Amino acid sequence: MGFDISSLLNPKARSLFGLDISSSAVKVLELSAAGKGGYRVERYATEILPKDAVLDGNIVNFDAVVDTVRRVCKRFGASTQNVAMALPASAVITKKILVPAGLREEELEAQVEAEANQYIPFSIEEVNLDYHVIGPSASAPEELEVLIAASKKERVEDRVAVADASGLKAVVVDVDSLASLAALELIEKQLPQAGRDQVLALVDVGAHSTNLTVLRNGQQVYAREQAFGGVQLTQDVARQYGMSFEEAEAAKRGGTLPDSYRDELLLPFMESLALEVSRALQFFFTSTQFNQVDHLVLAGGCAVIPGLDEIVATRTQVNTLIANPFAGMAVSDKVRAKSLLADASSLMVVCGLALRRFDPI
Repeated sequence: MGFDISSLLNPKARSLFGLDISSSAVKVLELSAAGKGGYRVERYATEILPKDAVLDGNIVNFDAVVDTVRRVCKRFGASTQNVAMALPASAVITKKILVPAGLREEELEAQVEAEANQYIPFSIEEVNLDYHVIGPSASAPEELEVLIAASKKERVEDRVAVADASGLKAVVVDVDSLASLAALELIEKQLPQAGRDQVLALVDVGAHSTNLTVLRNGQQVYAREQAFGGVQLTQDVARQYGMSFEEAEAAKRGGTLPDSYRDELLLPFMESLALEVSRALQFFFTSTQFNQVDHLVLAGGCAVIPGLDEIVATRTQVNTLIANPFAGMAVSDKVRAKSLLADASSLMVVCGLALRRFDPI
């Protein structure tokens, strides 16, 4: 059992780099070990995808995605062809289950498969299924908490086919939300008391959706997706200034828009985003026993809009910081530290994927 190319949650491959195919861009990142359990950023690169090449996590224009991956890898100049990739969380069914402690591996596999049959709306032959033992249950020490992950085979095969066509070898297929959480652990260590007993909310603003994930002591306690993303600002720019979507995106990124852009479009967008975050937190409070969040981490390409963290902090009354999993990491001379800092908030998934290199074999 397990994902054919390698394990989904517990890979056995070592030398690899992260390859993140999101709905708007392809990102690649390689980390190496630095002294005392630290990491060094060896190299990274990003390349914008053509509009609608990837929709809702599905690879729609295979050739365009492969071309973009090849281009970014050429600039990247990796020392290995092995990559860790991610499926969108929407393509993966994850479920925590409890099993008796002390089961042999084949007994555990049989139990996982039996449990999975209850939760997966497809035949077991149609899916890649994997599991990861989290550890003893907090409520019942004689039981183990196990995370099950399952995805339809074609969703995994699509990602693997892109790697193959690009001259790469997918050795790990992760889940983008789990990869983000691995990078978030690095940010958590930067907080007072390393975030212990504190409620931490990760708000990842993508092109088409905003994801809220709430954690306490490394355990996910809530997750929600809302249909609001950076693409709305690009569409506003295109409409306001009579541009194509691509021209608007380029002008937005290049800072070449008229002076009126900030007041007419950017500030209202930032206010709307802060309102979405506030709304998402209200849903969290009303559907859980929690009534406060200690820290809010903003991730995604929009997170670096100057002043957004202050607007979100004012609206939510929560300490807000911009995601930077690389703070405190060494940086190789192949990486421009200023560019890395500007891109850090949008590199959470690919950072989590690159960390898979250091999983125990």
